[in-house]
Amino acid sequence: MRGGLARSRNLGDVALYLAAAFPLLLALVLLLTLVLLSPAHAADAQKCDGSNILGSLQASDPARYEAVLDEGAGIVNGKGIFWKIEKPGLEPSWLMGTMHLTDPRVLSMPDAARRAWTASDTVIVESDEILDEKKAAAALLAKPELTMLLDGSTITKFLSPQETEQLEAGLKSRGISLTLVSRMQPWMISSFVSLPPCEITRKTQGAAFLDKKIAEDAVAEGKHLVGLETMAEQLAAMAALPMEFHLKALIDTLELGDRMNDVVETMIQLYLAGDIGLTMPMLKTLTPPGEDADQGYAAFEQRIIIDRNKVMLGRSAPYFAKGKTFMAVGALHLPGEDGLVALLRKAGYTVTAEN
Repeated sequence: MRGGLARSRNLGDVALYLAAAFPLLLALVLLLTLVLLSPAHAADAQKCDGSNILGSLQASDPARYEAVLDEGAGIVNGKGIFWKIEKPGLEPSWLMGTMHLTDPRVLSMPDAARRAWTASDTVIVESDEILDEKKAAAALLAKPELTMLLDGSTITKFLSPQETEQLEAGLKSRGISLTLVSRMQPWMISSFVSLPPCEITRKTQGAAFLDKKIAEDAVAEGKHLVGLETMAEQLAAMAALPMEFHLKALIDTLELGDRMNDVVETMIQLYLAGDIGLTMPMLKTLTPPGEDADQGYAAFEQRIIIDRNKVMLGRSAPYFAKGKTFMAVGALHLPGEDGLVALLRKAGYTVTAEN
């Protein structure tokens, strides 16, 4: 890979860092921000100025817009963020999709979810380590192979001079020196640059993202809190993807620039509407016509979504077998033939969308 990446301009893939971001990534954002970002720069990044990508597409290219809607409609279980889980002889349980963001609009549960929360005894989240992010980040740094390049090289070894210049300029615009992060694994750097400045600002000011708020509320109310994965496991899943994928994602994320605000705003609006199945078709619109919008996504989907869905189902099964369990995980884990809704049905449960 020396001398430059063989890359397509698939900007949709890079947005997956945010669309399926782990709570881990927000812990890393906090860590990187506290270490690397100047307080003055953070204070300047207060406002989110995104617009809905699909709204713009509808006006500029109605045919492509309709194709996006058709693709989204074909996603199994793509409509709904809250589901009731039932089996004869058991108290009901529930599954809610989340966004790993601090935006106030996504922090309120749907009415049905609030009622289910009251009735639940056990609360499951992706990782209960989010309750102490600094401790979790320290544990990750104790596994240097997941966070650092250990062979003495720097990230610029894998980039062309032009890409190195792009990286340096993009980091500088965020108040970070390339020298400070040059020995970090690319997914560590991507965990910072894939989020809009306004999200980072809220995070550094102490705002909780939805998953953390759910975990905190569970502890405060005396519910049994369960974490499905450790953050080290989550980062290992990311690290298992090819280096070229991560490098391309990093450079292309920087190239997206302020348009990442549009990506985030669109995903928030889709989430609030319960149109989770439209997420990937929307992201594919960022890929220029004539290029393969699916290139690179298959490996990401398999390792980061499908494989983890199976782990999540296996580890949550004993709690669903008892009933009165409220499970909250990233919304992209719910839809699709290998999504949690479909997997729960295959396990013998009746799973029904609720508003």
